[in-house]
Amino acid sequence: MRVPIYQIDAFTDRRFAGNPAAVLVLPRFPDDATMQAIAAENNLAETAFLTRQSGQYHLRWFTPTVEVPLCGHATLASAAVVMERLDPGLDEVIFQTASGPLPVIRSGKGYVMDFPARPSDRVPPPSGLAEALGVVSEAVYGNEFNYLAILADSLGVRGLVPDFAAIARLDRPGVIVTAPGDGGYDFVSRYFAPAKGIPEDPVTGGAHCMLVPYWAARLNKTTFHAYQASRRGGEMDCRLVGDRVKLEGGCVFYLEGQAEI
Repeated sequence: MRVPIYQIDAFTDRRFAGNPAAVLVLPRFPDDATMQAIAAENNLAETAFLTRQSGQYHLRWFTPTVEVPLCGHATLASAAVVMERLDPGLDEVIFQTASGPLPVIRSGKGYVMDFPARPSDRVPPPSGLAEALGVVSEAVYGNEFNYLAILADSLGVRGLVPDFAAIARLDRPGVIVTAPGDGGYDFVSRYFAPAKGIPEDPVTGGAHCMLVPYWAARLNKTTFHAYQASRRGGEMDCRLVGDRVKLEGGCVFYLEGQAEI
């Protein structure tokens, strides 16, 4: 079976920046092993599998090694595929996912996603975190998804050279590192998830579902311009609305073709 495949740079307005995601458009979801094999073959942080059933779009996401319950940049990329290729002129799509319905609307900068917020609580630094990051955090927060390590300044975040094997041994799937922003950004961050097959994710919507509630409480504001300081780099506008986080960013098409599966 041949199906359309797209590779899109998300959370950017220029090619070869932001976070690349693959999007496959399928008549139905194949078995999990096949989707995992396709994601491993693509070898990107995320591959999105998109189907349309009974008039609704359904979406699942796989890293090269596991299925994940939420992915921001591959959702953004999937919205671009729907609104620019499958149903041109459409201004809104609601994806049915493991994290519930995820609406995405067209905007001036690209698209705005509406995701569930992921609040966190301050926790004792887990054993091995300082050694894994190579720095001692000012504070550490946690929820079931990730640890959030707070550093004093953006230079500390930008200059991190973490031990990925040590991060993979921690008892959370990933570690977000953040600090007050520079260059007009409210905050900067990086995200490491080697346990999920992603040593460093270039730009991470799911991480911002945890970052935004933290910075909202710390800065006493609800709207942010954020930068994820990976090698590729990417930025997004974020807004906390009740128990939801709205993430806005652009997409650039890089590749369009067919996959044989």
